[in-house]
Amino acid sequence: MSRIGKKPVAIPSGVTANIDNGILSVKGPKGTLTMGLSDLVEYKVEDGSISVNPANDSQKARAYWGMQRTMVSNLVEGVTEGFTKTLEIAGVGFRAQAQGKKLKLQLGFSHDVDLDVPEGLEVKTPDQTTVEISGIDKQAVGQFAAEIRELRKPEPYKGKGIKYRGEYIFRKEGKKK
Repeated sequence: MSRIGKKPVAIPSGVTANIDNGILSVKGPKGTLTMGLSDLVEYKVEDGSISVNPANDSQKARAYWGMQRTMVSNLVEGVTEGFTKTLEIAGVGFRAQAQGKKLKLQLGFSHDVDLDVPEGLEVKTPDQTTVEISGIDKQAVGQFAAEIRELRKPEPYKGKGIKYRGEYIFRKEGKKK
């Protein structure tokens, strides 16, 4: 039994949820998100909450149960509060600068890296070594943050590179003389 799956997802005031033709759409103050529904799980929108239950007693249906409930919860949280990921850049000469719908990164390569910001996301650079990615879709925010981090992963000797805020980089000792 899924402990997470048993809890219904509360729908706050100002948010509407609707199931139509196998698609759940959630509309809130920040926008609208949709999700395709699985046949292995039953969804019900009733009196201020969305409940998720397995359609049958198969192992696959029970495996989908908790994950589908979490995905529904992410839709509701996204349209009310949104999601934010913060990246920190460490290294001499490493910089980031947001320019409208582009992100310009200087990461020690012979060239600057220019990235187009995906639709629905907002990128801010409060200072040259911090990048804040925000949006209503948790998957899109996390994917774009992962793509930026992949350009220059933090290395274990000096800690240079791009890391998530709060991420611990395991440090190694260098060569002995």
